[in-house]
Amino acid sequence: MTKVDTPVFTAPRSLKKVVTHFCPGCQHGTVHRLVAEALDHFAVQARTIGVASVGCSVFLYEYFDIDVVEAPHGRAPAVATGVKRALPDRIVFTYQGDGDLAAIGTSEIIHAANRGEGMTVIFVNNSTYGMTGGQMAPTTLPGQKTSTSPYGRDIANDGRPIRMAELLTQLDGTSYSARVAVNTPRNVLAAGKAVRKAFQTQIEGRGFSFVEILSTCPTNWGVSPLEANERIATEMIPCFPLGTFKDWALDAPGTGAK
Repeated sequence: MTKVDTPVFTAPRSLKKVVTHFCPGCQHGTVHRLVAEALDHFAVQARTIGVASVGCSVFLYEYFDIDVVEAPHGRAPAVATGVKRALPDRIVFTYQGDGDLAAIGTSEIIHAANRGEGMTVIFVNNSTYGMTGGQMAPTTLPGQKTSTSPYGRDIANDGRPIRMAELLTQLDGTSYSARVAVNTPRNVLAAGKAVRKAFQTQIEGRGFSFVEILSTCPTNWGVSPLEANERIATEMIPCFPLGTFKDWALDAPGTGAK
């Protein structure tokens, strides 16, 4: 038998080789890999600074082999703004969940996008507050049961889910906005392309870039990892359609660029 010495699957250089603390079936690890692969692709690991939010992503520095700043709850875009303006030659990204970005941090993300800050935002949407016990989030689906909506989200009382990718698309400062998912191999490949495009946007100085990633939370959803993947397909994607909503390469020249 011929010995095969060449590995066909290696870890990104921008990630540390550590044991994950995330729950079984959680897809933060997959998203981490996509971000790290993009940093490797553009060879920007040494000059990249990540900004971690409050939530399941709080230990970003444990996984990425880059400099990481920890921001107060919801303030990652403000911290990233300061980092990018002080060090404009660095690649700066925030990594935020739906509680951090779409609840307490709503004003921060809207104004950062409106200003066209030259940062990249990775937004992990799992329709619940993962770290604190599965409470209802701004992205919780209509009828979805959570620890604070035990009878299901009632849109008459609680409103409808916020679609951040579409909302930010309306702002002139946004150069790139897309929503992807990581529940199937095909969707993971598409998500990887979107993340790379978002970092390309920043590297080329084209302004604010945003990628919303639909992800699972089997622990707080109370389902198996396989059932969680199916739920993304049958419940989340119909509510949060996948696609590219704004792309500087396709829009009128100069739109959103800074």
